[in-house]
Amino acid sequence: MENLQIIKQRFGIIGNDAMLNRALEKAVRVAPTDISVLVTGESGVGKENIPKIIHQLSHRKHAKYIAVNCGAIPEGTIDSELFGHEKGAFTGASASRKGYFEVADGGTIFLDEVGELPLTTQVRLLRVLENGEFIKVGSSQVQKTNVRIVAATNLKMEPAIGKGKFREDLYYRLSTIEIALPPLRERKGDISLLFRKFASDFAQKYSMPTIRLDEDATKMIENYRFPGNIRQLRNIAEQISVVEEVRMITPQKLLHYLPNGSGNLPAIINDSGHSKSDFSTERDIMYKILFDMRNDINDLKKLTLDLLKNGSIEDLQEENHKLLEKIYEEQIHNTNSGNVEVVQIPKNKSSETSKSYDYIETIEEDESLSLQDKEIEMIKKSLEKNSNKRKLAAKELGISERTLYRKIKQYDL
Repeated sequence: MENLQIIKQRFGIIGNDAMLNRALEKAVRVAPTDISVLVTGESGVGKENIPKIIHQLSHRKHAKYIAVNCGAIPEGTIDSELFGHEKGAFTGASASRKGYFEVADGGTIFLDEVGELPLTTQVRLLRVLENGEFIKVGSSQVQKTNVRIVAATNLKMEPAIGKGKFREDLYYRLSTIEIALPPLRERKGDISLLFRKFASDFAQKYSMPTIRLDEDATKMIENYRFPGNIRQLRNIAEQISVVEEVRMITPQKLLHYLPNGSGNLPAIINDSGHSKSDFSTERDIMYKILFDMRNDINDLKKLTLDLLKNGSIEDLQEENHKLLEKIYEEQIHNTNSGNVEVVQIPKNKSSETSKSYDYIETIEEDESLSLQDKEIEMIKKSLEKNSNKRKLAAKELGISERTLYRKIKQYDL
């Protein structure tokens, strides 16, 4: 069995919690088999990592891996998406189409939010699990598929079965092996480690000094319940990274980003004397500032590249300072809110330029498997932005339309 630390680095998993290690060990042990696996855990705990580990450590690693969010597909089209359809099977079916189970033949299919599947689709899925057979929508011909199924859910399956929303026989077929991921609040020792990793990532992403928590703030964040788990912690780290001028975070500052026990998004709050409507308004203002800051940061990156090509170091320092002042001050001056402080950025001397960004304890990760994922993500975002027009997307990505078409086909987008 591969060393757990290598597995964590390979798949970008941070933490040393015993329950997390136990879940990873089970994933590594079942990977070489074709046993169906059900991954359970609350939303935001990182369930999507388990099927990737299982696929990459299995004999199917060179075949396709397809992840399907069952909760995001409308009930009327879910059967067509999973099993395909024949031409004329329904209005708009102008051509026959392969479903995910046919495309993933020989590989692995990850069914996220499997508890959201309609009952009719559950019957079809049970047939695949029992004998590898399925029928396309609008067809009478039985087809075979050889896929490894890994499913995940954040639902309590027993109540769903009791209410008739999920088939008991399907549950037992899916959960031959069940891997439970612990919520973040039960991994207290990992919380500060994860926060430092996110803080370091965002410092590099936004070219800002890294935020740190003082001792009391560290204790506070370790004792917070995190209803949104790792996803919520990451969002909090990003907000603090782009908003706070003082990079050492105290409990008073941290408290502004921790919702009062519910799963709401973090809001910038004052100590007292404000209504819920005030909080909503301030949250809207802050998110507008963050969006504007993102645009300004993109301008800063472009300006930096231009000056590196055509200008001097002195020009770069002066222009960077002007744009950073704009980033921090532009929107904040217009808020007129006592909860938002105007930020003044001191100019750095040229001799201090190389020391202006302090990246703390960067945690090494193996990027060998993530480059393809990032390329797929960039292609998806560009296609979505350009309304699936390949010519425009290819131009934005800086590649030929032919290359883009090849990659779409290669990644089955």
